[in-house]
Amino acid sequence: METFDPTELPELLKLYYRRLFPYSQYYRWLNYGGVIKNYFQHREFSFTLKDDIYIRYQSFNNQSDLEKEMQKMNPYKIDIGAVYSHRPNQHNTVKLGAFQAQEKELVFDIDMTDYDDVRRCCSSADICPKCWTLMTMAIRIIDRALKEDFGFKHRLWVYSGRRGVHCWVCDESVRKLSSAVRSGIVEYLSLVKGGQDVKKKVHLSEKIHPFIRKSINIINKYFEEYALSFQKSHSSLQRWEHLKKAASKCQNNIKNDKYGPWLEWEIMLQYCFPRLDINVSKGINHLLKSPFSVHPKTGRISVPIDLHKLDQFDPFTVPTISFICHELDAISTNEDKKEEKEAESDIKHRIRDYKKTSLAPYVKVFEDFLENLDKSRKGELLKKSDLQKDF
Repeated sequence: METFDPTELPELLKLYYRRLFPYSQYYRWLNYGGVIKNYFQHREFSFTLKDDIYIRYQSFNNQSDLEKEMQKMNPYKIDIGAVYSHRPNQHNTVKLGAFQAQEKELVFDIDMTDYDDVRRCCSSADICPKCWTLMTMAIRIIDRALKEDFGFKHRLWVYSGRRGVHCWVCDESVRKLSSAVRSGIVEYLSLVKGGQDVKKKVHLSEKIHPFIRKSINIINKYFEEYALSFQKSHSSLQRWEHLKKAASKCQNNIKNDKYGPWLEWEIMLQYCFPRLDINVSKGINHLLKSPFSVHPKTGRISVPIDLHKLDQFDPFTVPTISFICHELDAISTNEDKKEEKEAESDIKHRIRDYKKTSLAPYVKVFEDFLENLDKSRKGELLKKSDLQKDF
């Protein structure tokens, strides 16, 4: 894949926002069918511009306004915030204390740097295929719990563009949750506790919660291959077998106060259990990087992840902005001339453009997610209609 040059970013962003960004799908998502009046208009966006100029409390009337502003500002990064009581771009005109965050998707942020105490291959912002397995396990564990333990239906997982993943839970009832309830959910999903000075960060008791058992079942599918990927030597295999035997001895001895009977599970959980940024999830007014934003360091697009193909997802094959822009440039001159003659709208033209690039399959994942959202919303409206008829 083409090497990304950060110095080219200003020009690449102009092309990306003009011809490749999926505005119609993006607006369709955040407008939620237009069921609630001013829902999109009261949504906060923030833009990070060149030289780290940060602009908060952006809001827009409609898709067209959003497009015009993004093409004018060409933001290096886009963050999405809450739906407020008033239009965010008018927050300075509102009486003190009246401007309040009212709704937002329940979001989760999992960053590879939070695993630095257990990673052996990379550290800081660096990632490799070995440690990316940690993200795969994290998505599997959190997504299963959100779906089965909480009954949340609409979960959008997104690659951050560098070293982590985000999840947006978009069910209508979830968007209305209070900060206290969000804190409770993220607490339920948290197990690894303690700072850098704490060596043992997972402590299991005699009663193992079903959530932990199901998480261990997921980790079991990946753990041995993950643990042995660092050294395929004979000594490495011997060490792992020795560790498992030692753990089994502890498991057979319930009275072992020092380790307890679940040492092997505690090791696996400490190495592999998801590490969530609690503050991102519990705060309604907390902003999170938008899908289809561009990472200014790597140039990679923040793309939705297809959970049906999660084990095959490779962050290193996610297209960079330079790659998809050059793909667009490679369109034949004849094809361009043909399109110029066609009396079609700019939006249709833009849809054709992204479909000609490596961005297309990721937009399709996003569209499938939106389709399910629409079906669910129509189903709820029909239920309400039927109930009203009964009265």
